[in-house]
Amino acid sequence: MTSTSAHLRPYRSYVYAYPHKTAYRPLPGGPALRDLWRGERKDALSLYLHIPFCEVRCGFCNLFTRIGAPDGLTGRYLDALDRQATAVRDALGDSGVRFANAAFGGGTPTFLTADELDRLCDIAEKRMGADLRAIPLSVETSPATATADRLAVLAERGTTRLSIGVQSFVDEEARAAVRPQRRADVEAALARIRDTTVPVLNIDLIYGIDGQTPATWRTSLDAALAWRPEELYLYPLYVRPLTGLARRTAHTDREWDEQRLDLYRRGRDHLLAQGYEQVSMRMFRRAGAPAQGPDDHACQTDGMIGLGCGARSYTSALHYSFDYAVGMGEIRAIIDDYTGTEDFGRAVHGRFMDGDEARRRHLLQSLLQARGMPVGDYRSRFGSDPYDDFGAELAAFTGRGWLDDTAPGLLRLSPEGLAHSDALGPELFSPAVRAAMAAYEPK
Repeated sequence: MTSTSAHLRPYRSYVYAYPHKTAYRPLPGGPALRDLWRGERKDALSLYLHIPFCEVRCGFCNLFTRIGAPDGLTGRYLDALDRQATAVRDALGDSGVRFANAAFGGGTPTFLTADELDRLCDIAEKRMGADLRAIPLSVETSPATATADRLAVLAERGTTRLSIGVQSFVDEEARAAVRPQRRADVEAALARIRDTTVPVLNIDLIYGIDGQTPATWRTSLDAALAWRPEELYLYPLYVRPLTGLARRTAHTDREWDEQRLDLYRRGRDHLLAQGYEQVSMRMFRRAGAPAQGPDDHACQTDGMIGLGCGARSYTSALHYSFDYAVGMGEIRAIIDDYTGTEDFGRAVHGRFMDGDEARRRHLLQSLLQARGMPVGDYRSRFGSDPYDDFGAELAAFTGRGWLDDTAPGLLRLSPEGLAHSDALGPELFSPAVRAAMAAYEPK
């Protein structure tokens, strides 16, 4: 099935969390964290620390990050992170708190120096109480910042997974994506990672770059496979407002959709033939490789603690964070505001979650995993049937050939459903979330 026959563009929105931050709004009164976390389960929390700095900003990037950190900004940021961690740990209370996994993301966490990374780990352990050597710890890095001294700190502090954004091993494609790098430097960084004791390497690649062909896509895939990474993520290129590529070009045509679908299928089939298992549309894991925390960083249940001005936190009733922006001026202002904050005891920006939204989130983030969603699990959690709650949406997916009906009791995407995950996901957004996202003014 092609995007033409589906009557939906296959690349509408990458859904990695629901609701998206563009549906968040300022929270009147700033509810106290102690009140928000009272009564919540705290025995299997996820911990995420966000570092909003990069050495360069790629042309496709709309993440909350700024280029560089002048005048001791990283030190002031870690000071604020320490204050926030102290306030959050106090709000959680003294008993029953346990972390099941942790991650450092960004931005680029390894933009920090080796000593600063040591301090970041101290914040997670000494302030939050997470035993990083006893739980899965995932850290994002880049070719330019994956230096031996930084990697040594991360390995010694218990990192179990390093994820490196390569995007392309073809230098011309990297330049087309406004990502200045050389393949020789990428290969050197991968060698340094493999010299550590970190057991899981993930490599990110992007398809749909200007000038990319099936042959050059295969070149990048094979170059990545030469390192036998435990995980590979294949991302379709998006051109979003306020990013570097959005100012240089505009991709809106169906031909580009078909190109990305073709490259996705080629990449998927090649990785499957090389002994990788498909976990989601984007994620592939080498057969037998250990899983490291929630697949695809998609957690159906609540209990996420996010520290840093770009991180989000989840309770059963509220998703919250700080303000969101893509434009560099706005991001700098939000970071400056964060580093100047003394009182982190309240939630300031977020979205309350009712029962309908919780059902949508569970279905969406379960269904986007290749293993699918046991219908019995949904019934046990919500006391209702997904076919009753979302009959119209599921019927539409069935009509497009996106659901696999061969496994009784399991809601699972077909191969074409997985290929169209970025069209399927937004179909499950609630009207209220759609309206909030539509009303959001990019900044």
